[in-house]
Order: sequence, then C-alpha cells, then structure tokens
Amino acid sequence: MVWGITAIAFLGTVGILAALMYAFAPTEMRVGQRLSRLASAAAVPAFQPKFADRQKEHIRDSLAGIGKLMPAGQTSSQGQGQLQLIRAGYRSPEAVLAMRGVKLTTPVALLFLVFATRLYVVNPYMFPALALVLGYLLPELWLVLKVQARQHRLRRSLPDCLDLLVICVEAGLGLDQSLLKVAQEMHVTHRELSEELQLVNLEMRIGKPRIEALRELAKRTGLDDIKSLVAMLIQTDRFGTSVSQSLRVYSDDMRTKRRQRAEEMSAKTTVKMVPPLVFFIFPALMVVILGPAVITVIRQLMPVFSK
Repeated sequence: MVWGITAIAFLGTVGILAALMYAFAPTEMRVGQRLSRLASAAAVPAFQPKFADRQKEHIRDSLAGIGKLMPAGQTSSQGQGQLQLIRAGYRSPEAVLAMRGVKLTTPVALLFLVFATRLYVVNPYMFPALALVLGYLLPELWLVLKVQARQHRLRRSLPDCLDLLVICVEAGLGLDQSLLKVAQEMHVTHRELSEELQLVNLEMRIGKPRIEALRELAKRTGLDDIKSLVAMLIQTDRFGTSVSQSLRVYSDDMRTKRRQRAEEMSAKTTVKMVPPLVFFIFPALMVVILGPAVITVIRQLMPVFSK
C-alpha cells in the first residue's frame, strides 16, 4: 500500500513538473514574425491556443499514438464507433484513434491500481479480471453519456431554432439562407445546433444536394425530433407545399412536446423524492423525535434491570 501511494505521488509530481515545463517553455516562432511584431506595434498578435487546449491536443495525440497499436476491427463496428464520436461532438480524424488508446490504457491503469492497492491479495483472479472488464467498458459508458447529454442540449435548442427559422422564411428568405441566418444567430446561445446547421450549409456549398445534407444532419445527431424535421422538409420540397406553413405547424408541435416533457418531469418529482425521504430524512426525524424518549426510557429502566 505504501509503495503504491509513493508511486502514484511520484507519477503525479512528474506529470505536474512536465506540464509546467511545457507551459512556460518558449513557443516556436520564426525570426521574421518576431521582427514584424516588434516593427509594427499595432499589428494583431498571432493566435495562441490556451494552455488547457494545448494539453488536450497533446493528450489526444498521445492517445492516438497508443490507439494505433490496437487493431481496428471490422469496418461496421469501426463506422459505428466513429458515428458515436461524431454524435458526441468529436469530429477530428484522431478521435477514433484516441478512443482506442483510452480503451487500451484504462484497463492497464485499473490493473495497476489493483496491484498498487493490493486488492489482488483478497482474490487474485476476480479483482484483476474485474479491473480489465471495467477498464474496457468505462470508455463506452462515458461516450454514451456524452452522446445523451449532447442530444439533450440539441433537443432543448430545437424549438428556438424552429421559431427563428419560421421568422426568416416568412420574411422572404430561402430555406438555405434561413438555415445560415439561424446558425449565425444561435452561435452564442445554442452552439451545438449552430455548428450542425453551419455544417449543413457548408455541405450544400460544396455541391451536395439539400436532401442529402439534411439526411446527413439527421444521421449525425441521431435525434428523433431532428429526423422528423428532416422528413418534413424533404416531403415539403418534393410535393411543393408551403415551407413556412409546414415549419409553423411543426414549431407549434415542438412547443407542445416541450411543454409535455416539462410536465412529465414535474410529475416524476414526487416519485423521485421517495428514496431521499425514506433513506435520509425520515431516519434523521426519527432520531430527533424519538431519541430523547428512548434515552429517558433507558434511564428509567436501568435501575430496574440492575437489581
């Protein structure tokens, strides 16, 4: 146990010192850039990423290098894993390799923790096997939670997006220009949906048809509300019906669904309050209310039992 704590403290100290040395090390900069910056004081300084961003990129590159050691597996499973990463918001090509690196390093780290804390002494087979299984499943669980959290944010931002889209279409803009305008206006409040709409506009600019770009949007997000919105827009485009009227009806429907979800969550609060009441609040009340009475009864009965 002492050697395990010592090893963990040593590794943590080395990591902190390495991070500080990397943070305060002079960044690579050409002589011409330095001279031009000194010559013109009014020049805009070059963009320098933050320390946290640099550390994230360094960790991602390191995990991607480790992930190259792991076999890729089947094409279908690889595509499904990449789709899950895209739905979680990680679109870089190194994300798949970094995820493989996490799946490879997490079991090793948990196995080292089992041997450092000497849990293998209790059961030399169960705890190492459990560490390996948990180390492989924990990254998948983390990815699923990230996807669900991002889909929840997209679901919450969709009604506001539809309202702005209805206003833009009724003002006379086309659907493509309306999507671009909504993406620009929602960049601060709803960043995830704004990025998805901007990606749709970029795909249409490079020549992809609108139907294909919208289908890719539904596939990337994996959200049922966006899938139904894309199906409605495709049917409206094919049958030539009014886009503004269809969007207004769908926006009203989304507002109704949003209110129903809020009512559902409020109705679940009474059921969710039962476990805290039973396991935390009621025992404390019983101790406060019955505690003095129990103490008094014990004091009265102690002389009787002592005889």
